[in-house]
Amino acid sequence: MKPIELSFEFFPPKTQDGIDKLRVTRAELMPLKPKFVSVTFGAGGSTQQGTLDTVLDMAKDGLEAAPHLSCIGSSKNDLRAILDQYRSNGIRHIVALRGDLPSGMGSVGELRYASELVSFIRAETGDWFHVEVAGYPEYHPQSRSPKHDLENFARKVKAGANSAITQYFFNADAYFRFVDDARKLGVDVPIVPGIMPITNFSQLMRFSEMCGAEVPRWVARRLESFGDDREAIRAFGLDVVTDLCRRLIDAGAPGLHFYTLNGAAATKSICERLAL
Repeated sequence: MKPIELSFEFFPPKTQDGIDKLRVTRAELMPLKPKFVSVTFGAGGSTQQGTLDTVLDMAKDGLEAAPHLSCIGSSKNDLRAILDQYRSNGIRHIVALRGDLPSGMGSVGELRYASELVSFIRAETGDWFHVEVAGYPEYHPQSRSPKHDLENFARKVKAGANSAITQYFFNADAYFRFVDDARKLGVDVPIVPGIMPITNFSQLMRFSEMCGAEVPRWVARRLESFGDDREAIRAFGLDVVTDLCRRLIDAGAPGLHFYTLNGAAATKSICERLAL
């Protein structure tokens, strides 16, 4: 069986303590030999310098680091300058997103959709970057309809993406259906499932409400029943997410992309249980 490719997402730390913690996290996860690591980009580019600094720090350690880049709130000149900066530093992998407009920011920028950003990256840089885009197995929370959302996804890929990473989910059937439907629209790139380890109930519910990911009722009720028992939440969360990953791998998923939240323990435990 072809080995499963792993990748990890981090966010740019804002303090020296955060920077030190992330370096420890990376050191714990690197034995898993990730294909690449990605670094998020705040709403409207609010963490732009932090993203660049984090990506360069990781690249210095020999990791293939993929910065997120969002187009909302940015001009073409802004985006061109960021792309030039990454190119000049030898970065060859990028995650292209529409992104969110921060509250209080008036202008959406010159590019409104991720498909336009992918086209722009290709027009400006040719094949320099391996471009990832996002997919939503349970549909983007702002989509008009499932059909419209799927067509948008196909548009992004056909604009020049090399592969896709999905929003996290806990229903494997939603991912399988999403991949099947995307293939029917001519999408032929790898679609890697995004995986969110469960370590904190209130945080999980808050994130899921924001991004439109469904937490199955039986999972939510069990987590809720543990109250403040962090160890019980962690143990149950490990069982749920490991079972999900095993099902995805058995069905032929091309990889697993872990949303680490800059922590190593849960991701490492899941990968160890899966013997990855």
